[in-house]
Amino acid sequence: VNLSARARFQAIQSLHMPFNEKKTIRLTSFIIIHLCNISHNANFYLNLNLQHLIIWQGTLKEIGGRFGTSVLSYFLFLKWLLKFNLFSLIINFCFITIPQIVHAPNISSITGFRGLELLTGVGYFNQTVLFYGGYNGEVIVSKPAYNMQLAYFFTVAAYLVLCGVSLIYSMSRSFQKNFVLETGPVSGGAWRLLCSWDFSVVNAKAIQYNKNNLAIQLKESLSERLQEKNKMSLSDRIKHLSLHLLAWLLSLGLALGSGAGIYFLGTDPELVSSFTVHDLGAEASTLLLPVVVSLINLIVPLLYSLISKIESYSNPRAKIYISIVRNVILKMSILGILCFYWLNFFPDNISVGCWESFVGQSVYRLLIIDFIFCLLGIFFGEFLRNVIGAMCIQSLGVPEFDIARNVLDLIYAQTLAWIGIYFSPLLPVMQVLKLFIIFYMKKISLSMNCQPPKHTGRATQIQTVFIALLFFPSFVGALSMVAFTVWSLKPSDQCGPFQGLDTPFHIIFSWTDSLPENHWVGWIFENILRSELFYYLISLIVLVITYFLWQITQGRKQLIKTLREGIVNEGNDKAFLLNKLQNLQKERREMASYRPQVLVLMCSASSLHLVVISKMLYSTERETYCNCGDFSLTNTRIGHLPNEDYCQGLCLQTPQPLNRQEARFMYLTCCDGL
Repeated sequence: VNLSARARFQAIQSLHMPFNEKKTIRLTSFIIIHLCNISHNANFYLNLNLQHLIIWQGTLKEIGGRFGTSVLSYFLFLKWLLKFNLFSLIINFCFITIPQIVHAPNISSITGFRGLELLTGVGYFNQTVLFYGGYNGEVIVSKPAYNMQLAYFFTVAAYLVLCGVSLIYSMSRSFQKNFVLETGPVSGGAWRLLCSWDFSVVNAKAIQYNKNNLAIQLKESLSERLQEKNKMSLSDRIKHLSLHLLAWLLSLGLALGSGAGIYFLGTDPELVSSFTVHDLGAEASTLLLPVVVSLINLIVPLLYSLISKIESYSNPRAKIYISIVRNVILKMSILGILCFYWLNFFPDNISVGCWESFVGQSVYRLLIIDFIFCLLGIFFGEFLRNVIGAMCIQSLGVPEFDIARNVLDLIYAQTLAWIGIYFSPLLPVMQVLKLFIIFYMKKISLSMNCQPPKHTGRATQIQTVFIALLFFPSFVGALSMVAFTVWSLKPSDQCGPFQGLDTPFHIIFSWTDSLPENHWVGWIFENILRSELFYYLISLIVLVITYFLWQITQGRKQLIKTLREGIVNEGNDKAFLLNKLQNLQKERREMASYRPQVLVLMCSASSLHLVVISKMLYSTERETYCNCGDFSLTNTRIGHLPNEDYCQGLCLQTPQPLNRQEARFMYLTCCDGL
């Protein structure tokens, strides 16, 4: 039987049921509702507590609320790098360090701790698990057996692969969000004016900074459009190109000179001999090269800023990008010279001994000295600059927080951490501590000494550029160095897990050879991974996928362009229709002003009377508007017309229905004397 919901409900209520059964159902429903409420409350409080467990969440909200998203992007980038290093620390400590510590042989040659080792990394730390030399390649006897060589190789390889995948994914998402979808007229002045306000900002001073920043961005956007229309003359273009060429020659000269100076300093015989001497003075002399490198990284960017003053950039964003490129060239050239020096000098130097540990100690010293210079920069570059600007030279004002320079310093330090991951498995410990301290020091300095930058450009797009720079040349360069070390260089015969092998990669050959003949891992390695055809097919597949993705991107760009053109056309259509509607409404208002009353001139034997009655002027029927006779439609005399014959003649001359203009003319003519 088809019943309505209400009828079915009443039918169910009318069923006979024992009281105990009803009581049981009610109690069960109450228990279920109570359990649901408990589960909901538990889930709510769990999520709330998990949010409190997220590192720096409240601090980041405070920074974003006081200084805006442009400054917040630096601290988010720092937090992102901290996750990389925490992950590296966890897997290295679990899969490499703990097995080595548990099953380590007794090492009796460790020297006493003198304190200077915290800066140099030599002496006491030389034979510890902090560096490559503190590990051995023995198979730990357990069930199952634990191969330290394979653990060391695969742990480092897995970490680098995961870092690369994460960087590529983050870079592609950021590029799609901030470049592909924000290009075109929608991301212009109107979008920036209506949709770009940072509502997380609650501080009054920060709100004023954001207003000024928004005004500057609008001016920049308008100036860019004017530059597209106003083309420079040939002489002005030659002048600008000459200045840019001169600035680039000076910048590249400084970078090349810095790299050459570092190389000659590193190959100095006296400095090399200090590596094999274990007295206090020789250990202190090993800090000379890291100090020089840090001084170059501090002074040369200031010279770049002076060089940029001779150039004229109409677009501040272009100036920021040029400054970033020059600083990246400087830092990467320095690291390239150092890597060339380490990999070409240390492995062939017999007196060095365990050359992997020496490379790890060199990277350790660079990280420590860079950290010290970073703290000194916070004190001298921001605190004293604020004091001088506030008390002595007020024209200097409060220093701005230089986002580009600080992010490039983080990229430089992370590149060192990636380079040293093979030579010092516990180097992420130093990087984690460094990032923690820098976060709080920068936060305090930002609150006390700095103001948000006035020229931030497009913060989201600059953040995408930073991620791209972290991938290339930072990560790619570090990965290339580690890969070259693993594939080409002979490991030390005196230390390390790969001693006795031709190259560290030969551990894979030894492992596959030890497997049974028909084992699937050995078959994959021999027939697929060692086949040139496999890499050819992989390259072909990657190229095809890249082509298809490029076509999809182009199609989406075209679709976005078409949709934007449709939005513009629809706006024009709406404007046209609104204009027509306004004109039509205006005409109707004019017509309505004549409809309420009709003036009809009536004639009598003695005089003319003006009578007002309700009638349509533009009637389709023939009507006589001047009706002469011995009667009147009203007894109310409104006024006498001055010329009876004229009015009567006018009425007699218009037997046809009058339109609006004709009736108005009659009224004005006949009633001129009233």
